Amino acid sequence: MTLPDGPDETLPVSLPDLPRPDEDSRIAAEVKALVREGNLEAARDRFSALVRRQQRRASRIAYHFLRDAADADEAVQDSFIKVFSHIESFREDLPFEVWFTRILINGCLDRQKARRRRGRWAVSLPEAEPGERSWVESVPAAGLSPEEALLLRERRAQIAAAVGKLPERQRTVFLLCHYEGCSSREVSGITGLNESTVRVHLFRAVRRLRSLLGGNL
Repeated sequence: MTLPDGPDETLPVSLPDLPRPDEDSRIAAEVKALVREGNLEAARDRFSALVRRQQRRASRIAYHFLRDAADADEAVQDSFIKVFSHIESFREDLPFEVWFTRILINGCLDRQKARRRRGRWAVSLPEAEPGERSWVESVPAAGLSPEEALLLRERRAQIAAAVGKLPERQRTVFLLCHYEGCSSREVSGITGLNESTVRVHLFRAVRRLRSLLGGNL
């Protein structure tokens, strides 16, 4: 094969298309640009679109970690505030959802640690008022009898209690994989762990949960 000699003669080159940023990342980049321009009002207005897109998923993740609707709501709002305050550090080569989820989970873990510290000093603190249930447990399961719905709520409570006993990393990996449907690669991006470590933590989490639940998971 003879290569062209002249500068104007070039061989056709086929380059792969560069990955296009997802919608959330694109919006985050716009917010970042507006903040850098000093247009905070427009930045807050654009950021509200991210809040709307991420709110439901974020609330679900926070509740899985904290098991308290009010605490989860506060964690989500704190995470949005932190994200907006640090939007200039957002790396546009990373998906916004990964960056945001990492901030959210770290916030939830900090709240769990603070809760445990308070618990060590508390003599007796009731978990709920008599007859009070969480908003998740109060939702009736469609098509179930009252007895079946009660058993289902008890089962969910048993699983939640068992998940709460897992070591921090195992709990995080298990919740993201089984409740959020994240792949090992996605969990790796969120947590900073490599994929093989994610799979090890997931395996150990499932094994531990089966032990805590008498083999019924």
